[in-house]
Amino acid sequence: MIYLTRHITRYGYSAPIRESIMEVHMQPRSDGNQRCIEFNLTVRPHTRPTSYHDYQGNVVHHFDIPGQHDQLFLLAESTVEVNPLTPLPESLPQTAWDDLDGLTKSGEFWDYIQPSVFARPTPLLEELAAELRVDRSRDPLSTLLALNSALYGVFSYVPQSTTVDSAIDDAIAHRSGVCQDFSHIMITLVRGLGIPCRYVSGYLYHQRNDKHHDRSEEDASHAWIEAFLPGLGWRGFDPTNNLVAGERHIRVAEGRDYADVPPTRGVFKGQASSELGVSVRIAQSYIPLDAEEKVLMTTVAAPPAPMKRIDQQQQQQQQ
Repeated sequence: MIYLTRHITRYGYSAPIRESIMEVHMQPRSDGNQRCIEFNLTVRPHTRPTSYHDYQGNVVHHFDIPGQHDQLFLLAESTVEVNPLTPLPESLPQTAWDDLDGLTKSGEFWDYIQPSVFARPTPLLEELAAELRVDRSRDPLSTLLALNSALYGVFSYVPQSTTVDSAIDDAIAHRSGVCQDFSHIMITLVRGLGIPCRYVSGYLYHQRNDKHHDRSEEDASHAWIEAFLPGLGWRGFDPTNNLVAGERHIRVAEGRDYADVPPTRGVFKGQASSELGVSVRIAQSYIPLDAEEKVLMTTVAAPPAPMKRIDQQQQQQQQ
């Protein structure tokens, strides 16, 4: 299946700023069942981004804008081919746990077994694990499928209920959150069982008026998890929608958790607060600009102001 994606980001500042430095994770990956056919990143004020591959294989774009500006605009457009994956079996042998133990002891998956910034055990998480009976009584695949479904059942999807830097305890305590929270909770539980697990940032294609009943919202970035299984490799699970990741999931970046792969991350100098506007569109044909996108694409000039260094806001993955 071929998808067209458009991700618009606009930062508006209350006073002029300068020396914006930013890194961007928005180019879809080309590996596994997916191929990024074309990608283009436009930045205003005009600059020429450079790119590199990080150690996890993600394409990272980097740019700086030394001059004075009161708005920052990014337009990321891509064409991506996503092919169907081989269907998962109903289960794996119980001996697959022994295979996993051998793999993890070798150190090959060290980064995806250890706690990370947003995916680390807490007393509340341990209570949740006991409640959901997260253990090795079933084979690894059956355990993952059951956990995916259980998290979908006990947590409500509530946009804006958490923030970009919320700890997993916030979502656990209120039994609600967004895809970023569900993914971090599942990652922590899965790693606790000795299964390598990583965070996936990307998009989910929503088809209107069809058999899919996704509870996550359209037009936002999405997040899910991938777990490594003996004989199957890395396979994706989407606890927000109780889905096995497949042809509708578009992978952009993979990391230990959100801290590794935010869509945007940066700093600037200036005595200013910032407002963030984001629009995401996914389609299988030409995507005309809607009213919200036209507003986001509008820029104006601003007068000078004193300077200091402030972190840029990051985009929470809400979908």
